[in-house]
Amino acid sequence: MTDAGKISEGSSYDVVVIGAGPVGENVADRARAAGLTTAVVESELVGGECSYWACMPSKALLRPVVARADARRVPGLSAAVQGPLDVGAVLAKRDEETSHWKDDGQVAWLESVGADVHRGTGRLTGPREVTVTAPDGTEHRLTARYAVAVCTGTRAVVPALPGIAEARPWTSREATSAKEAPGRLVVVGGGVVGVEMATAWQALGSEVTLLIRGGGLLPKMEPFAGELVADALREAGATIRTGVSVTALHRPAPDGPVTVELDDGDRVEADEILFATGRAPRTDELGLETIGLEPGSWLTVDDSCLVEGTDWLYAVGDVNHRALLTHQGKYQARIAGAAIAARAAKAPVGTAPWGAHAATADHAAVPQVVFTDPEAASVGLTLAEAERAGHRVRAVDHDLAAVAGSGLYADGYRGRARMIVDLDREILLGVTFVGPGIGELLHSATVAVAGEVPIARLWHAVPAYPTISEVWLRLLESFRGQ
Repeated sequence: MTDAGKISEGSSYDVVVIGAGPVGENVADRARAAGLTTAVVESELVGGECSYWACMPSKALLRPVVARADARRVPGLSAAVQGPLDVGAVLAKRDEETSHWKDDGQVAWLESVGADVHRGTGRLTGPREVTVTAPDGTEHRLTARYAVAVCTGTRAVVPALPGIAEARPWTSREATSAKEAPGRLVVVGGGVVGVEMATAWQALGSEVTLLIRGGGLLPKMEPFAGELVADALREAGATIRTGVSVTALHRPAPDGPVTVELDDGDRVEADEILFATGRAPRTDELGLETIGLEPGSWLTVDDSCLVEGTDWLYAVGDVNHRALLTHQGKYQARIAGAAIAARAAKAPVGTAPWGAHAATADHAAVPQVVFTDPEAASVGLTLAEAERAGHRVRAVDHDLAAVAGSGLYADGYRGRARMIVDLDREILLGVTFVGPGIGELLHSATVAVAGEVPIARLWHAVPAYPTISEVWLRLLESFRGQ
């Protein structure tokens, strides 16, 4: 050990990873699999945002909500599930899925693959050099022979509004880890976090009001996705107000309600307010200035996740702003880990589209499921995105309720499917599904889009009857004019 403020000479590794979330874990795993010595630095919990404050706890909250909604649409079962959810049991399951915010298991896994875990805050102090400040203030220098991978992710953005500090607003972290349902919850923002948390807490007993600056929910998806989710939220009891912005907050008593002032002059009172209004990169205190980059900036990378202008610094996952999703970050980690290993061995690096060292799916085939009721899922381009990119396309739509599997799944099924066809190559550029139970349908679309499977060959991919997947046949029939 060294005295606080003094830097020990430290250790040398082939690869140093800053950030031990799912992305950093996967970079470390790929580097170790290639025989490279690897250190991982983590300032919070090993496992990162996804494991403790995002994917896992949010889906644990949403699973019983969606299961009950599905059951209520099944004759012979609906009468048995009309009562409220057992909030205590739901929260207990959420706590179990987060390992009660303890990371022993994740640390053990990293150690099992042979990575060294360094607790503390890592910052760059020069090319291929990372200084770790431990919780006790001691500092330790790590050097990387081949690569440093920045996998620090993002943090929630809270706007600088009058009264924001006193209001103590929720971000996604508080929304997924809360110990009880607030009586009244205002959610600011209509993106994925906003609609998922509105769905969860409305079902768990909160009176939810969604405040949206734009015209609708889920603005990055096809318009019908946000419309169907909005209809369901309203039917569940939530209030949705579009075209409004928050101008100030007031919370005179620390344990009292918060008053939300809007730009139309109205006020809304709530017990808690959640801002789900965007993310910023965790690069403020990373030491980017020591290597000529701007602190707090997104890190621009090539398709192997190598930071532009360097031959040793990689930025993997949300921090590069390509696709802010855990599964895409893990995909990038597999690509980057392989690229690091290839360059270390002075082997050929395949960075052509869809090559072994190119994260091409970040551009062409990003899948996402929104776990609301109904679920919304998409991969690839929307119609608007395809047209803006200059493709000659056709959108083919079908009512998901019009296939046999949907009627068996639930009475009163409501949903819609759309595929975007590149008319010049006759392949799919994008697919969107909205409806109960469609999340598991998405990977078929992802394979079709990422594989650039010709429409003529998709015609021979026979969907099993009677499943919701039969919508594929109906979409293809519509395209072929049959």
